Amino acid sequence: MRIRPGLVAFRLLPVLFVTVAAMTYVGYVEGADAYVIRNITPMLMVIVLSILTLTLGGGSWTGAGWRWPLGTAGFAIPALGLSLYLHYGYAVDLEGMFDDAIYPQELFRLLPAYTMVAGATGFAIGWIAGRNV
Repeated sequence: MRIRPGLVAFRLLPVLFVTVAAMTYVGYVEGADAYVIRNITPMLMVIVLSILTLTLGGGSWTGAGWRWPLGTAGFAIPALGLSLYLHYGYAVDLEGMFDDAIYPQELFRLLPAYTMVAGATGFAIGWIAGRNV
């Protein structure tokens, strides 16, 4: 299948808008003192997986079958969801997440590892489900 770069770029735009908004929110919540670069790594991985999915599909999400699109969505939902939920909880001081902690920004120290593991689990589930479609 022939790869059409213009179509890949066009179909990637919604993914870029959502992930860039998520990265901006993470940077806003954490500020300059925490682990911003670490915490946007899972979001960058969503972009990389989306580019790979579209490239293998020749510019179509399902051009190479359902494994890659479902795996990419399976990675994005838990990785972005967990990260954004914990950043939201930190921003609004959910259940004393900020005020009651001795070192509140240490929450973000290992969060990228947790979100990458959750995303990898989601990717595996999506990959297996896509194999059976």
